[in-house]
Amino acid sequence: MIDCPENRSQGYHRRAGLNHLKLSLPSMMMWVQMKLKVVMLGCSSDQFCKPTRCKDKMYPTLLPTTSVVIVFHNEAWSTLLRTVWSVINRSPRPLLQEVILVDDASDRAHLQQGLEDYVAELPVKVKVLRTEKRSGLIRARLLGAKHVEGQVITFLDAHCECAEGWLEPLLARIVQNRKTVVCPIIDVIADDTFEYITASDMTWGGFNWKLNFRWYRVPQREMERRGGDRTAPLRTPTMAGGLFAIDKDYFYELGSYDEGMDIWGGENLEMSFRVWQCGGILEIIPCSHVGHVFRDKSPYTFPGGVTRIVIHNAARVAEVWMDEWRDFYYAMNPGAHAIEVGDVSERKALRERLKCKSFRWYLENVYPESHMPLDYYYLGEVRNVESQNCLDTLGRKSNENVGMGYCHNLGGNQVFAYTKRQQIMSDDNCLDAARLDGPVKLVRCHGMGGNQAWVFSHEDGSIKHVNTDQCLERPLPGENKGEPLLKNCDSSRAQRWVMSSDFKWQVRTR
Repeated sequence: MIDCPENRSQGYHRRAGLNHLKLSLPSMMMWVQMKLKVVMLGCSSDQFCKPTRCKDKMYPTLLPTTSVVIVFHNEAWSTLLRTVWSVINRSPRPLLQEVILVDDASDRAHLQQGLEDYVAELPVKVKVLRTEKRSGLIRARLLGAKHVEGQVITFLDAHCECAEGWLEPLLARIVQNRKTVVCPIIDVIADDTFEYITASDMTWGGFNWKLNFRWYRVPQREMERRGGDRTAPLRTPTMAGGLFAIDKDYFYELGSYDEGMDIWGGENLEMSFRVWQCGGILEIIPCSHVGHVFRDKSPYTFPGGVTRIVIHNAARVAEVWMDEWRDFYYAMNPGAHAIEVGDVSERKALRERLKCKSFRWYLENVYPESHMPLDYYYLGEVRNVESQNCLDTLGRKSNENVGMGYCHNLGGNQVFAYTKRQQIMSDDNCLDAARLDGPVKLVRCHGMGGNQAWVFSHEDGSIKHVNTDQCLERPLPGENKGEPLLKNCDSSRAQRWVMSSDFKWQVRTR
């Protein structure tokens, strides 16, 4: 049993609260080094884990050295040290060149001279670099990268735990192809108990119209490419961005980070698009596992406000890398037009210099499963002729009914695309009707037609549901909770819709 004076106990809980950790005292007093076994695929909590192909894999004798760069800002002492110690204890010493801690203007006492004194006694070289003012993750990582001595840069967040055998699989892929950027499986560390929970190896990185990173199920196409081997490297369209390794020289050849971005957010998609479009490969390595503490909300402050920074960064991604598909981002985020993007000429020149491919190529060859349609007829509001109201998601989630509302011409929840696949979609949800007379729901787009196939007629303005042969109809005032109906087609004004906006390009103009 842990015996702790009351005043010390209160201090622990206060510091945990500052970092938005819901730790019990025994969890916080636990020694930072937890003995993790090699994480093996095919194991669950209720079965005996037999050795798998991950454990039996052989790696090249000569692997490159790596410098592990960890950026922190007012991080809890326990989580920061847990990260550092797990890197030291679970990395083969000949491969670990150094650990570089980059302090992004922390103001907490425990992260000042005491930290430097502590790491000076560690069994591997650990540097502490400090920014002069709050610079954010992107610029702080660039500072760390400038001081790297290893052949490979490995970026980690400051609240991680590396599993045994995490490093060799990453470095081995870079040896095979220096233009491969590799990520571990990101396992979950509970923020209340620090329990280590193995994540699925059947998800990959994607994104939605708002350019938010999302995890989606790995498609059958990629499983077949890997020959059904779940331990084989997984080619992912995007990465989460917090944890990855890259050849040091290639990092700079590829353009490092966009220094026009602020603080944090969007840099993962920017690098993902850039890697793929400019001749690289982005992979998740299932035999490499690193745990990450996921908190309910960020404990950090963002100069200028979170929303402005995230929109600014995402707009730079859209302007430089997404070609015409940037219109999806602006349609979903009308406020982005009012935020200064900054000068992107250097990034566009980089794209030209590296002879990078188009975003259409990316959607066709890397991410054909994307919810950003490759070909579509229309992007904008869908207005009913009789009521002059528009289809509206009302911010509802998948499997909830689509709604209608006053047409506000501001985009966002009233933006829909009518695609060449006969989908009417908003972000990653499509209009879906499973039976006669509806209801009409928002359901995750599957791209297989069926309940999600609709035909819009330019002649009479009808939107016909293919499976039921019924037409979309506006509700009467007070009817059906204000949600559109499916009715037998009658060519009435209640069933006439207008799709007209400034986004007429793509299929119709070809």
